[in-house]
Order: sequence, then structure tokens, then C-alpha cells
Amino acid sequence: MAGRHYDEWQVGDRIVHDIRRTVTETDNLLFTTMTHNPQPLHLDAEAAKASEFGQILVNGTFTFALMVGLSVGDTTLGTLVANLGYDKLVMPKPVFIGDTLRAETEVHELKDSRSRPEAGIVTFAHRLLNQRDEVVCQCLRTALLKRRVA
Repeated sequence: MAGRHYDEWQVGDRIVHDIRRTVTETDNLLFTTMTHNPQPLHLDAEAAKASEFGQILVNGTFTFALMVGLSVGDTTLGTLVANLGYDKLVMPKPVFIGDTLRAETEVHELKDSRSRPEAGIVTFAHRLLNQRDEVVCQCLRTALLKRRVA
């Protein structure tokens, strides 16, 4: 287990996650077809070439999922009770096939659970950056985490 328990976090804790990921055409194609997203910008090279981007645009829900996935090992692996929600999701820059992405996380808020004394609520601020250090996705993730067993 690499994730931390609720009582091991402090507001302002910051993690630069070690795992990076270069997005492949297969990643984008499989994710887009698995989720039944027919958007030509993700699937049709000619339509994408004619767009303002001039190339295939990586599916934004893949980008979001990758950001959260890159963070899990250091944040909630083995300590998560449940993800409670995501908020303030934005994608300020596009992601293209071949971009290499990395994630950073900062603890935004901590709150004791009123209904579960054995757990607490952590709000993480996740950011995903490309190889040019441009933020391509960010959100707040609220998670219910176990406390350490005394």
C-alpha cells in the first residue's frame, strides 16, 4: 500500500507523481470507442486535420482519467473508502497523440467525517501537465479515506 490514510495528510501537502505517460494513438482510439464517443476530432484523422487543431485531439475524458490514475498510487491506493466526487474540472490546453503527461497533487482541504468516525474526507487538487509544462487538465477530487488503525 502506497496511499496515505486520512490522518497522514496536511493541507498544503504536495506530491509530484513519478509516473509519466506518453499518450498513444491506441490509448485514444480504444478509450474513445469503448465509451461510444463518436466525436470525429478523436477518431477521424481527416476531420481532425481540417479542424483548428490540425490533428487528432485526445479524448478529454481519457485525459481526466489519466490524471486521476497517475495520482492514485501516491494518494489513495489501499486507503480509499470511496471517491465522493470531482469538481472544477477544466482542460485549458489540448492534448495530442505523443504528448507526455505528468501529474501533481496538493491537499486542498481536510474534513472529519461526521457519519464515519473511522474515516475522513480529503479534497485533492490534481493538475496534469504536458512536456512543455502547460496545464492540460485540473480538478478537485474529494475522497473518503480510512484513518490509521490505532
